[in-house]
Order: sequence, then C-alpha cells, then structure tokens
Amino acid sequence: MASVLIRTPVAARGATPQPHPRLSRLAQERAMSSHDQVAAILGTEILKGIHRPGANMPPEPELIQRFQVSRTVLREVMKTLAAKGFVVSKTRIGTRVRDPVHWNFFDADVLAWRVRIGLDDDFLQCLTEVRRALEPAAAALAARRRTAADIAKLRALISQMGRSGHSRQSFAEVDLDFHVGVGAASGNPLIRSMASVIEAALVASFAYSSPVDDAADHEVTANSHAAIVDAIEARDPQAAAQAMLKVIDIGVRRIESTRRKKGCKR
Repeated sequence: MASVLIRTPVAARGATPQPHPRLSRLAQERAMSSHDQVAAILGTEILKGIHRPGANMPPEPELIQRFQVSRTVLREVMKTLAAKGFVVSKTRIGTRVRDPVHWNFFDADVLAWRVRIGLDDDFLQCLTEVRRALEPAAAALAARRRTAADIAKLRALISQMGRSGHSRQSFAEVDLDFHVGVGAASGNPLIRSMASVIEAALVASFAYSSPVDDAADHEVTANSHAAIVDAIEARDPQAAAQAMLKVIDIGVRRIESTRRKKGCKR
C-alpha cells in the first residue's frame, strides 16, 4: 500500500535553485563551449532536415566563416557528429549526412536537441513506449536486488517529492533522481545508462504540465511513486512493475488532458 505523505514546506523557499547536473543538459541557458554550440546548431539542423540525409554538409571554409571558429574546432565538431551517427566523412567526397537509422537517439545531446525542436505527438509517443518497456523491468529487478541503502535513498526522494513549494524544475529534478535511483537499484548498468531517455521524457512532459500545478495531482503523483518503493521494499517484482507503469501513465494522461484543454490536435 502506498505511503501516506505529509506535505511540508520546503526550507529556504526563496533560495535560488541550483542547476541540476543532468537536467541542465536540456536547459537552454546552459553555458556551452564554442565546440558544443556549433555541434548543437548543426545537429539540430540535421534533425530538422535542413541538411538532408545523403547530402553533403556545407564546405569547411563556409562553416568556418559562418561560426567564426578555427578549422581545429570545426573538425572536432564533425568528429562529434560522426560519433553520434549523424555524418560520415570520406576522402574526395566530403562530410555526408547519414540516414536517420544511424542516428543515436539514446545519446543525451541528441535527445536534448530533439526536445528543443518541439514536442510532436510521434516523439512523445516514442519516449513513452521506451519508458513503458524499460522502467517497469527496472522496478522489477530492483525488487529482487535492492539493498537497504537503495530503499533509504528512494524513501528520502519520496519525502522530497511530497513537499509543498516546488517549482516545476525542482520537482522535475527530484522526479529524475527517483527514476534514476530505481535504475541504479536494478543492479543493471545498461538500464542505469538509460537516464537520458527518462530525462528527455520528463523535460518534454513538464513543458506541457506539472503535478505541482495542482495540489491534488501533486499528492497523487507523490503517492504513486511511493507505491513503487513499497513494492520494491516488499521484494514484489510484479507489483513494482505495475506501480511504475501507473506512474508513467499518469504523466501521459496529464499531458493529454493539458493538450485537449489547449486545443492541440492529435
């Protein structure tokens, strides 16, 4: 049974929140090097179709002039885009955009660029499908392998989640830490490495709506997360998986409700 949470004020409510080490990757204001900026711009342009698959990227001198960077920086940018599956460089051919089948959407930067383009139905559905496939399995594994320390950490995060006075960002930070914590408790390093997918899904969903916008929704969301911990602590894999699915679906329904109210077409 889900824990009953007591909503308490957050200390130092007026304090400026510190950037989250993972959520800051998706923050527009994140300070970036010239290399990061150029990679983000070109990567986003490829995602938008400005540079189409099968076509060559603009010549090196043109890009150097456009971005006012050195040849060394630009070549490092192209290496970065190549590592993410976006481009391939060939002698006497140039740097060519690869087919989207090669793009690494599990890369945190690629997901960040994709989120910034906009939140269309297909993208949100893909994120949800991945979460529904992955996170219930993580919760089930955590129920089998969790330690006392894992439970203590997850309980502390639930306590933070249930507090009043959250901003959208501060709640998203705790929410992300919780889901990453379940992944860590699963004992599977590959599942733990999927945090960028969860992060992108949370940023995407919170752009539409947040449980902190409504006190009752906030409490339901916090208690639904607490039910996951209850099942993990009880070493009940099936209940843990079902509780995780419920949390994911609550978020999806919140987005759909907000979109309907705003008249968004599906």
